[in-house]
Amino acid sequence: MKVTAAVLDELGAEFSLRPLELADPAPGEVLVEIVGVGLCHTDLAVQHGHLPFPFPAVVGHEGSGVVRAVGAGVTKVVPGDSVALTFNSCGACSECLAGSPAYCARFMEVNFGGVGGDGTARLHDGTTDVGSNFFGQSSFATHALAHEANVVKVPGGVPLELVGPLGCGVQTGAGAVLNALDCPEGSSLLVTGGGSVGLSAVMAGRVRKLSTIIVVEPVAARRDLALTLGATHVIDPAAGDVAEQVRAIIPEGVKFAVDTTAVAPVLAAVLASLAQQGEFGMVGVPSDPTAALSVGLLEMQARGLRFRGIVEGDSNPDVFIPYLVELFKNGEFPLDRLITTMSFSQINEAVAVQARGDAVKIVLTHG
Repeated sequence: MKVTAAVLDELGAEFSLRPLELADPAPGEVLVEIVGVGLCHTDLAVQHGHLPFPFPAVVGHEGSGVVRAVGAGVTKVVPGDSVALTFNSCGACSECLAGSPAYCARFMEVNFGGVGGDGTARLHDGTTDVGSNFFGQSSFATHALAHEANVVKVPGGVPLELVGPLGCGVQTGAGAVLNALDCPEGSSLLVTGGGSVGLSAVMAGRVRKLSTIIVVEPVAARRDLALTLGATHVIDPAAGDVAEQVRAIIPEGVKFAVDTTAVAPVLAAVLASLAQQGEFGMVGVPSDPTAALSVGLLEMQARGLRFRGIVEGDSNPDVFIPYLVELFKNGEFPLDRLITTMSFSQINEAVAVQARGDAVKIVLTHG
């Protein structure tokens, strides 16, 4: 079928909207008419060459919409269902079978390979194959082909265009606190970065009833927003040494930290801010794929520190996304406070707006 998609023709190019041909759903695939799709740092990481993906390319991985057709064997959803799209997983490796699809042994292949499960491109520009199946969806388009594994049925009572970011950025931040670090009630949390991932961690911290939630963020408006979403303290990194500012608030240091920046000086500040036996989770994607963490081994041992990388908030989306939707419906997780909607046709303008910090999370909508 003919669809309109935002295409990246080459490394560093702007998005170009044009018609492409989308394949029919193969066995296990789900055709979704996209209602809204979040603009995520990971999409832009492909644009700038920080993540591998074949060009020309259609990215987009925080889609939501309505199922229009299903391939053979699909039983999870039917045409007419409202769904959120999330990351893809193989469903057969030991991690998937153990309920940890975010650590699928084939994660890179099934999310960044640029082709469908049968090894062929799902999008074409005339006779040219277009990199597709990004995060199992490539939802920067009017329609996308997803997989039974990465569609999640969304209950009624929530604006459908809002739920797309649950599929990546929001579940990453919230899941870091609720799943990966499993911060206990009354504990302390440091969040570096006040974008959608960091603020989702803040909202999760409030859900978990943490006693101290500190956000480090250079943009004043985002610091102010963090305070309304559950942060107890905010820090401007330009105001002085971050670790010193943290310890002025909580002298022993924080028990838990979530970093969304993957910037070396920030990581060093986080380590210096941790309490004895503190735990540090990193969810940010480094701009340099070869970047390394430098840490004193004796310090890590003597202080009992723990470091862990976190993918997609350690989430099982079939369980976690409906949980976040229910929290939103109950007023406990105000997802809508993060979101600014813009027309899909304004995608390049949206990239600039988000880069300036004028919006926390932009959702591109059709219509």
